[in-house]
Amino acid sequence: MTLKEIIENHRPSKSLVQRPYIIAEAGVNHEAKIDLALRLIDDAKEGGANAIKFQTYRANTIASKSSPSYWDLSKESIDSQYKLFQKYDKFWKSEYEILARRCEQIDIEFLSTPFDIESARFLNDIMSVFKVSSSDLNNRPFIDHLCKFGKPIILSTGASYMWEVEQSVSWIQESGNSLALLHCILNYPTDDANANLAMIQALTRKFPDYIIGYSDHTLPKDMKVLEVATLLGARIIEKHFTYDKCLPGNDHYHAMDKEDLKRFHHRMDSLFELLGDSQRRPLPSEGISRVNARRSLVAGRYIPAGRTIEREDLTWKRPGTGIDPRDYNRVIGRVSRVDIEEDTVLTWGMLGD
Repeated sequence: MTLKEIIENHRPSKSLVQRPYIIAEAGVNHEAKIDLALRLIDDAKEGGANAIKFQTYRANTIASKSSPSYWDLSKESIDSQYKLFQKYDKFWKSEYEILARRCEQIDIEFLSTPFDIESARFLNDIMSVFKVSSSDLNNRPFIDHLCKFGKPIILSTGASYMWEVEQSVSWIQESGNSLALLHCILNYPTDDANANLAMIQALTRKFPDYIIGYSDHTLPKDMKVLEVATLLGARIIEKHFTYDKCLPGNDHYHAMDKEDLKRFHHRMDSLFELLGDSQRRPLPSEGISRVNARRSLVAGRYIPAGRTIEREDLTWKRPGTGIDPRDYNRVIGRVSRVDIEEDTVLTWGMLGD
């Protein structure tokens, strides 16, 4: 299913844990080079991502020249948002059309987060879902504008109070757009101790009619954070993505690469093998145990033919090849048709009406 279909067709489910839809957040890790952007798409597909997402902005419309940094300056030394965004804001309509075509060719969904009206307008022609950054959660005029396109909205909720999330959700509800919410911590990187994954379930309780996911900024390491997020019910997982984690810059060192993503899918295979099927029924492998480890009604003493069965005549022992103990009360008061030796597993053929 496409991301649009997943969001639009969502219904509250009794099955909390499902395989998540994975968005490789490439952002501007292409560093304004089209060949690197195409490589990121190919790597994301090879790693097993369902979608790759970029970020579309112009420095002069996203930040004032006096905007200070909010990232780890030991990893990204540029301390001005305006200057950093100016470094990577070279891609525009024609470049994203090229990237969208590549995504279509290799069957991976194309997304890009717009940060202004103009980019939202041309991105509307090449993608089916709009992503709203945590930084724009309180930006009502921009959210209202995106809602006018009539497409599903994915809203990240980093650095917000629950009342702010409820307020933003109410704006989107007014427009009637389908919606997914992503738990997010707006730290680059996010320490594991600050991941606050319990918020996934808090959002699920607060907004049971919407898909809840997780936008991750922790260091990739063994990808355990994403595994836990899945177990807590995250249906969409978004994580920064790069082709080389050793590159300098804000979004490379805390991103995953295709090998990290492959390892995550391997862990998911093992996890869902462990989880199995939520339907309560005996497995084929339990067949012998179901018979031999369960009990049957057994003669607790010698029962001569013609005797009316009393409680004192019965006990229950393994194996479960005879009369089920749940039928205990049905056996009481019946008459034995044959002599029944002590410790005999009872069958219905031994009893009359």
